[in-house]
Amino acid sequence: MTASLEFRQQLSDSPVPSARREEILAAPGFGKYFSDHMVTVTWTPEQGWHDAVVKPYGPLAIDPATAVLHYAQEIFEGLKAYRHADGSVWTFRPEANAARFQRSAARMALPQLPVDDFVAALDTLVRVDEAWVPSGGEASLYLRPFMFASEVFLGVRPARQVSFVVIASPAGAYFSEGVKPVSIWLSEDYTRAAVGGTGAAKCGGNYAASLIAQQEAIANGCDQVAFLDAVDRRWVEELGGMNLYFVYDDGQIVTPELGTILEGITREAIITLATEAGHKVEERRIGIDEWREGAASGRITEVFACGTAAVLTPVGTLRSREGELVMGDGTAGPVTTRIRRQLLDIQYGRTEDTYDWLHRVC
Repeated sequence: MTASLEFRQQLSDSPVPSARREEILAAPGFGKYFSDHMVTVTWTPEQGWHDAVVKPYGPLAIDPATAVLHYAQEIFEGLKAYRHADGSVWTFRPEANAARFQRSAARMALPQLPVDDFVAALDTLVRVDEAWVPSGGEASLYLRPFMFASEVFLGVRPARQVSFVVIASPAGAYFSEGVKPVSIWLSEDYTRAAVGGTGAAKCGGNYAASLIAQQEAIANGCDQVAFLDAVDRRWVEELGGMNLYFVYDDGQIVTPELGTILEGITREAIITLATEAGHKVEERRIGIDEWREGAASGRITEVFACGTAAVLTPVGTLRSREGELVMGDGTAGPVTTRIRRQLLDIQYGRTEDTYDWLHRVC
């Protein structure tokens, strides 16, 4: 890997005391606490990517006329750093996140950060704040790289100054008391993406648009919301922040095809693991009627969602205005459980990484 950026270090004079840091790492939750430093890089048409620095974590100075506040020209990524039993620290497929970041940038008319510089920014921050990488269980250090239009300008055009930032937050196990199936509310009034839209880009606007449907899901006693396509209102797409998989009684696994949904890094890894385990994996359109009828008849035996935070999450029930359907017996099925364990074992170094997915940081 050859990064073109050189990262200056301006280390904090007042890092979190080690005793307090250990208290945080013992029960970090998710997205509540942040490490001592962050990375910032600036882009302009004249200078390209420049002024790469590791500095103390703190507020960003934003002018009221900063373009992102008005036109939402922004993208982000999410991945984790894992501490292995020997104390070493690794990330999972950061190059894939970097490539998706570039695709998101292209869609949102933002400059593309080279893959090697993206990975180097993550590595630099993790090495500086290595003490913030927890150990044990399913704990990790969550990394959030993001890019936004930082030019002070109110015209409607692509920004001519852009900021790239990386922050880090220790994260505990998503399921602190064991894997628990989630309940899903079917959104029939709202859609998340459309053909030609930004559904395949990881931009904040997609998530903002999903929040009212998530609010509706919570009001109906559900954990998550599932979206249908924007044209026919019949094709299952994805959850608010996770991809979906359907396991059939003959061992076949189906996941909604790409196009208007996000190309998940975990999603792609699951396709590889499931295929090598002997499952026929199809990426195709799946209708809500097929989901309902399959769950009711037993043809669909398991449903699970996947994403960086939860890895694999079993879906227990689907609720809508038509009533409630239970997936299988309402618990985490054997296929879900096996793939989840296999993926975690690779990420935490408990089994050999034969796919070259892991990237050693320190």
